[in-house]
Amino acid sequence: MSTPSSPSSPSYPSAAEVLAAVPKKLYIAGSWSDAAGGGTMPVDDPATGEVLCEVADAAPADGQRALTAAEDAQEKWAATAPRARSEILRRAYELIMERADALAALMTAEMGKPLAEARGEAAYAAEFFRWFSEEAVRIEGGFSTLPDGRNRMLLMRRPVGPCLLITPWNFPLAMGTRKIGPAIAAGCTMVLKPAPQTPLSSLALAGILEEAGLPAGVLNVVTTSRAGEVVEPLLTGGHVRKLSFTGSTQVGRTLLAQCAPAVVRTSMELGGNAPFIVFEDADLDAAVEGAMTAKMRNMGEACTAANRFFVHSSVAAEFADRLARRMGALEVGPGSRPGVDVGPLIDQAGRTKVEELVADAVARGAEVLVGGSTPEGPGCFYPPTVLTGVSPASRLMETEIFGPVAAVLTFDDEDEVVATANSTEWGLVGYVFTQDLNRSLRVSERLEVGMVGLNTGLVSNPAAPFGGVKQSGLGREGGRVGIDEFLEYKYVAVPV
Repeated sequence: MSTPSSPSSPSYPSAAEVLAAVPKKLYIAGSWSDAAGGGTMPVDDPATGEVLCEVADAAPADGQRALTAAEDAQEKWAATAPRARSEILRRAYELIMERADALAALMTAEMGKPLAEARGEAAYAAEFFRWFSEEAVRIEGGFSTLPDGRNRMLLMRRPVGPCLLITPWNFPLAMGTRKIGPAIAAGCTMVLKPAPQTPLSSLALAGILEEAGLPAGVLNVVTTSRAGEVVEPLLTGGHVRKLSFTGSTQVGRTLLAQCAPAVVRTSMELGGNAPFIVFEDADLDAAVEGAMTAKMRNMGEACTAANRFFVHSSVAAEFADRLARRMGALEVGPGSRPGVDVGPLIDQAGRTKVEELVADAVARGAEVLVGGSTPEGPGCFYPPTVLTGVSPASRLMETEIFGPVAAVLTFDDEDEVVATANSTEWGLVGYVFTQDLNRSLRVSERLEVGMVGLNTGLVSNPAAPFGGVKQSGLGREGGRVGIDEFLEYKYVAVPV
């Protein structure tokens, strides 16, 4: 993929051009190969429902072949100088930035998000490589005298070993770099299994890393429609030492059970049910702007998406009216069309889920201020929707919506809204809007989440530790601690 362009004036190639440039095979041991038996699977365009192309559909034997390649490369890769690993990541960062327009067009084709948003993801994805290129040379150990005075402790950090990385479809490039970056920096080899809906971004990324100088076998990409058949034997076989997974809590539970027999180290970023709390003293302009970001980023298909809007009763009507006007002004259509703000949802199953959640809320008394009806025609489109008067018993209050639907409820008491916000099995992120400093800190501390957006609707940043509590996951990605997930401590006792 080529065609560099100026960041200030994107020049997006056509879908046909970017599709033609991406290999459609498995990437194992530095080579592109067919799946065992020659199987392929379709990649659909969610804007039309048509098949974009076919890619290799890996069988269990292909997964084993990829893991063997990672094992074979592990010792040499772990011994590679940190500066060499750093420079590979830096070169990959530069290549992604040079090809941001082409990568954006590719993501829009297979996932549906508007081109401008996809280009923003390319820059976000690249930043993980730049961040971890800088962390690769800062892996530290230690040396100290033990309390008895007769022994010394030498402490070192070592790569955990071959990793299995499983990424979701909603941010197909950034979720790859967020996992691959720290693994490379730490000296781990890996097998990457991207989501079957969006394998092309991962295949393009493999080509970029190969061009950047990543040795054969360090990264292996296995695309498959049979995740269970391919993944389970890898986790239970005793050769994968680390699993990093982003996806639903339900699938996360299954993977944790599969990791147990071989005691595979895990980090997981799972589902969310983010509360968005607007207090009576909030700056409503900032709150509405934050709501647009927290709700409509990626068409609402984000684990960080605001799911439950709790607005103080004194400002609820004005907030909902402003939000509905903003949501209603968004243009819905194919992400490749100029001026489109909201692309299609990922597939028909995703759209049907949103339709059913809205219908359930309306049946329980919710009022539709804007949106709320499925458009006719091809593609998986659903309009931005604002609901008020939502019953706490509505299904969308306890389900990750993953769509452009804002459900507004009212509250009058701080203790009440904090308790309601915390009454969920998830705990990824929460959003708080208030101009009271004491309340800001108090509520931020009380919310049972791993991240808080305080007067902002955006928390994702490669320099920050991303992750949740409760059933929203284990461990953190990004930030100074992101590389720790791929490193072990080794202690050497030295008598003196």
